[in-house]
Amino acid sequence: MKHIPRKRFGQHFLSDQGIIDGIVQAIAPLPGQPMVEIGPGLAALTQPLVERLGRLTVIELDRDLALRLRLHGLLDVIESDVLKVDFTALAQTLRDKAGQPGLRLRVVGNLPYNISTPILFHLLDHVQVIEDQHFMLQKEVIDRMVASPATGDYGRLSVMLQWRYAMENVLFVPPESFDPPPRVDSAVVRMVPYAEPAPLSVPLLEELVQVAFSQRRKLLRHTLGRWLEARQFAGEFDTQRRAEEVSVAEYVALAQNCS
Repeated sequence: MKHIPRKRFGQHFLSDQGIIDGIVQAIAPLPGQPMVEIGPGLAALTQPLVERLGRLTVIELDRDLALRLRLHGLLDVIESDVLKVDFTALAQTLRDKAGQPGLRLRVVGNLPYNISTPILFHLLDHVQVIEDQHFMLQKEVIDRMVASPATGDYGRLSVMLQWRYAMENVLFVPPESFDPPPRVDSAVVRMVPYAEPAPLSVPLLEELVQVAFSQRRKLLRHTLGRWLEARQFAGEFDTQRRAEEVSVAEYVALAQNCS
């Protein structure tokens, strides 16, 4: 039976074979690698991936799609909201099956655009068990993820992700590549966790960055400056700038000095 895309799940199914081939080429899956696909949908990307991997774990919320996917003999289907999936525990399960304790997950998927940012932050909590991530997202979101300082796209998302990942926009995907086509352009991002990230308190960095960008048109002395004063910060930091003028490295250093 034909599956009718459901708006509440943000379903837009990839149908362009050239784009599918481009994504698989960017991911470069190898036999035996532990890979998890978020939102496999109608298996447009799932099938070429599992053909190269031998086996694939998929996370699907839609009950009807999960039922279809279970008919495929080479898929391990997790029927769940991805925000409730414990990727650290999942990595341990796949390690145990493979008998290789050092294995880390490769995570891929066409993420639901309406909850893409929460998914990225959820995975950030499990980044220590992840090898890399390849995601289809709204192009506007990826522009913000990879943005450089002193640009309009640079913001909280840029800092929080660039602290932990090396990221690259690897493929542009037009609306007509989907059925039904979304109203926005899409793209594919590659995210590779840094092997030795700067040690810091993630909640502190998150709070610091949120305060800094809360009024991005104002100088930092009106926002972050007051926050630093309240914490009795005794170090040096130039607050005569706007939030977008401060580099990721400076935000990271400030978080380290505030802890």
